[in-house]
Amino acid sequence: MPDIRHEIKQEQTLPHSERSAESTWPAWRENIVATLQLAWPMVLTNLAQTAMIVTDVVFIGRLGPQALAASSLAVNIYHTFTFFAFGLVSAVAPMVAREKGARRHEVREIRRIVRQGLWTVIAVSIPAILLLWHGDRFLLAIGQEPALSAEAGKYLRALVWALPSFLGFVVLRFFISALERPQWAFVIAIGGILLNALGNWLLVFGNWGFPALGLVGSGLASAIATLLMFIGMAAVVTFDRHFRRYHVLGRFWQADWSRFKAIWRLGLPIGLIIAFETSVFNAAAFLMGWLGEAELAAHAIAIQIAAITFMTPLGMAQAATVRVGLAYGAGDALGAARAGWSAFILGTGFMVLMAALLISVPQFLVGIFLDVHRPGNLPVLALATSFLIVAAIFQIADGAQVLAAGMLRGLHDTRVPMWYAAIGYWCIGLPLSACLSQLTPLRGVGVWIGLAAGLAAVAVLMVQRWLRREKLGLIRPPA
Repeated sequence: MPDIRHEIKQEQTLPHSERSAESTWPAWRENIVATLQLAWPMVLTNLAQTAMIVTDVVFIGRLGPQALAASSLAVNIYHTFTFFAFGLVSAVAPMVAREKGARRHEVREIRRIVRQGLWTVIAVSIPAILLLWHGDRFLLAIGQEPALSAEAGKYLRALVWALPSFLGFVVLRFFISALERPQWAFVIAIGGILLNALGNWLLVFGNWGFPALGLVGSGLASAIATLLMFIGMAAVVTFDRHFRRYHVLGRFWQADWSRFKAIWRLGLPIGLIIAFETSVFNAAAFLMGWLGEAELAAHAIAIQIAAITFMTPLGMAQAATVRVGLAYGAGDALGAARAGWSAFILGTGFMVLMAALLISVPQFLVGIFLDVHRPGNLPVLALATSFLIVAAIFQIADGAQVLAAGMLRGLHDTRVPMWYAAIGYWCIGLPLSACLSQLTPLRGVGVWIGLAAGLAAVAVLMVQRWLRREKLGLIRPPA
């Protein structure tokens, strides 16, 4: 990578005494190790949060196909709000990291950021709850079956209470991650999985004398488990010796409008980036649905496999945001470069391995989700296998774009990347998916080619911006 070679040359021009004090390889090795130490709990936490969704699907699936279909409709609406709000409050991580990098022992400014992050949770949750409460009316308006819409509405009115607790957990999770101590978030997320599974078992089927609430019971189980996760994280930041000196929950009702606005300025583009991406994937599912049931089922399997592997570069990107942010706050351009490229190399390297796995054993991977010995599943197996071949390229592009976006967030650069996402996903990815799937014999494979092309375009634009970060004034070049 030319950027890395440039930085190595910079070091080689230093006096010999300085080069011996900070030679090139030990500095890179230190960054790689530090990135791995920070990223692995983040990766596992992301996987744990995904596992909570899978847990709900497992229990709801036992209620029958109608309940599963209704929950799918409801969850798609719920996640539209959740992913956007997740991006919005994730601004807490780079803001805390920059303050920590600028002043190692800073407490007051970090407390203000976290407090206003929680204020943002309240501000975004109230309208979201009001809108989601009437989700069944929206489903009816877009032509969904009345019976399914009614069931989805009941489920949403229970699930919606998980939203503020989840976002509060995310704010506190990013706070401890920005202090490079993310392990507690993983521990609490594991507890959340267990509590959610227990709640589903009790409330969906009425075990141990609890009422059998069916689909509504699953929504309540998720809401209760998420609330307990937030309470657990609040206890950690209150009592753990590494965090309690910040008193992030103290004087909670004290207004700080400048910080509140700063979170929205930085976080709103992040939320929109995520919204652009998730909406395109939702649209891809609709395109598959128009092609047929087998295409939609195969797409669901392939996208689930891609989602699981994506958790690793996502965690690496979250670590990159923190480590680049720390260097950015300290005014260390060379440190920011090393932190960013270390995460990028690790994350894309992992996705290259996953791409090789998808090409090598696609049928085995599909067989995890599908009984390959049933003759009726053979069309789905063939389609899913063909999708995974394209997904190999998709994986590398998806990893590169999320990593580059995370690196840029560490520099508080979110507005231009937002436009890159809009161009890549909505001007390239979705139109190409629609054209190739509807107007050519490629059909479902065309949807995946379009998605891969959109992700690749975003990745190229993001990486190019990172390469030009000093020329663009995102960070001052080394003196």
